[in-house]
Amino acid sequence: MNGKVALVTGGSRGIGAATALRLARDGADVALTYVAGEEAAQDVVREVKALGRRGLALRADSADAGQAAEAVERTAEEFGRLDVLVNNVGVGVLGPLDQLALADVDRVLAVNVRGVFLASQAAAGRMERGGRIVTVGSCMTQRVPGPGGTLYAMSKSALIGLTKALARELGERGITANIVHPGPVDTRMNPADGPYADAQSALTALGRFGSPDEVASLVAYLAGDRAAYITGAELAVDGGHAA
Repeated sequence: MNGKVALVTGGSRGIGAATALRLARDGADVALTYVAGEEAAQDVVREVKALGRRGLALRADSADAGQAAEAVERTAEEFGRLDVLVNNVGVGVLGPLDQLALADVDRVLAVNVRGVFLASQAAAGRMERGGRIVTVGSCMTQRVPGPGGTLYAMSKSALIGLTKALARELGERGITANIVHPGPVDTRMNPADGPYADAQSALTALGRFGSPDEVASLVAYLAGDRAAYITGAELAVDGGHAA
């Protein structure tokens, strides 16, 4: 990754922060976006810089069509190029089907689908041969373990089709597109000691939560040169949730 530039959306915490730091350790300069939590985003940037790489935090709401693409343009302008886009940002609204409001539908689809499409579209316009687009999906695209996940599962499932289509459209330019499906991961929003943790762990073959670093390691592999012949693929890092 030496000399390459990566943008990680939603990179201020959890899987996004772990990915930003892993890419920096592998030699990339890294920009990340955030909506709330500027202090956390700047902490990640300071860690990136401590690793000897350039870092940049951009406030951008992926629900805003203009901001989703603008983050890509600002990254490319600041660092002079863009090699890797990690579509990590996402929101989850879970609940009974008859209690999901139109505002919930609009917000989830704007962030999880439209924002990812627009960021990928903008990145494709900036990337040279060897570019990488890695999208973070969900284990709920493979197996929905119970009620309440219709909206979230739908939004993440749409990213599978987007990824495969991007792979076909960008393949002749040597740009790859892949999607990673995390299972239960220990983050602030879904802690491994939370009230629903035991039930989630029981759904995996390994019987435990994953860590953000375990997901980041797969993302970093797909972003690197060794994954040049992998595109249009779905890869699970879910502890056997879909087994």
